[in-house]
Amino acid sequence: MTIEDFARTTTTTDRSPAHALRGLCGGAVHLPGDPGYDSARMAWNLAVDQRPAAVAIPADAQQAAQVVRAAAAAGLRVAPQSTGHNAAPLGRLDDVVIVRTSAMDSVQIDPARHRARVGGGALWQSAVDAAARHGFATLHGSSPDVGIAGYSLGGGIGWYARALGLATNSVTGLEVVTADGRVVWADAEHHPELFWALRGGSGNFGIVTALEFRIFPFATAFAGMLVWDAALAEPVLRRWLQWAGDAPDEVTTSFRVLRLPPLPDIPAPFRGRHLVVIDGAVLAADERAAEILAPLRDLQPEVDTFARTPVQALTGLHMDPEGPSPGVSNTVVVDAMPEAAIHAFLDQARAGSSVLLHELRQLGGALGRPADGAGAMPTLPGAFLAFAGAIAATPEMAAAGLRDTAEFAAALAPFGSRRNYLNFQENAVDPATGFDPVTFGRLVTLKSALDPDGVLVGNHLVRRTYEMEDEFF
Repeated sequence: MTIEDFARTTTTTDRSPAHALRGLCGGAVHLPGDPGYDSARMAWNLAVDQRPAAVAIPADAQQAAQVVRAAAAAGLRVAPQSTGHNAAPLGRLDDVVIVRTSAMDSVQIDPARHRARVGGGALWQSAVDAAARHGFATLHGSSPDVGIAGYSLGGGIGWYARALGLATNSVTGLEVVTADGRVVWADAEHHPELFWALRGGSGNFGIVTALEFRIFPFATAFAGMLVWDAALAEPVLRRWLQWAGDAPDEVTTSFRVLRLPPLPDIPAPFRGRHLVVIDGAVLAADERAAEILAPLRDLQPEVDTFARTPVQALTGLHMDPEGPSPGVSNTVVVDAMPEAAIHAFLDQARAGSSVLLHELRQLGGALGRPADGAGAMPTLPGAFLAFAGAIAATPEMAAAGLRDTAEFAAALAPFGSRRNYLNFQENAVDPATGFDPVTFGRLVTLKSALDPDGVLVGNHLVRRTYEMEDEFF
């Protein structure tokens, strides 16, 4: 075969820099045009159409390190990803290799040390179940199929947050592939600067292939939900805000206004309805928990499911979508909810918009107190985390959802400090808004020292100057 014949039969993909990765990960590398590329590149949020230069699925840390070295040698960057939650802020991926950690999903529980060790691709439900079998709980979030690594390294707020703090500060050690393709263990004594940066700085500083974190000796919580018709949104919101401001650290709740679609898998009493829901957990004995919840129960909800509940069930309490689905959202951290903020929230919740849910999550308590030996996100300051989400099953629905959720965030922004909780922020924003100025300056300095060539790409990229990336939608 002549050189000209070879050129005619070789695809554009095979001549791309990413071709250098072929054969790695036991063949689990997918390039554009390959049969497995489209399924491998899929983000959890189906509205995000990410098209990377390649997708690699390593089986262990050594394979991940090989991918990093090969990608850097080919002039490509690398983005770690397990489930693909919060993928939209990555922007264009033409020169980026996504490293999927999903195959590294082991879970090990050490009850004597109060520790769990999990693979970089493990999901929360598997760790919750494993720990519960030994009588322990984990600082999981509000959805069973979120990846432990991404959630934990970006902060992590769940049903025990006001009592036990951010999940990132329960992390005690990490197996990490660094930007130069080495595998290291980072903890308080080994690579302490990397350990600090990862706990808050997330995928900007390494590919986490395993992590160890503290678990807590309880197997149940007093948890559930209270439900009213949305016609009562204002009195319920006012009571909840007054109650939340004085609530003890044992309780963590959220307030939501939900527009439920008329789908057959939704229970008939709620199908197609507009509802108010308060859900959460109390880490207290039943009598004490009932005393704490009494001011809310006095409003006579239609449904009251608060009761002693196994920790395994709490991952599904919030009824977040399980499995990949298309959506858009926006969020803002609120420092207070004065009268004008209450009106702004209720106006948004009443508006005939595309938004499916308007939400306030209760902050404070341990979330506002720095933990000993904390990382780059020692606290999440603020009183409430406001969030709005919409379905984005079509481009038109995505456009409407982006507009309406942005309007919600703008309406509540005057009542916050412009601080972002980046784990919830699925839009491209200045990553400096996720940290105080001193912390962000330290992160930028460490990024330059640990990854001088910018090989690693976090979904909210730490860098000295920020420019808005192209929108996905």
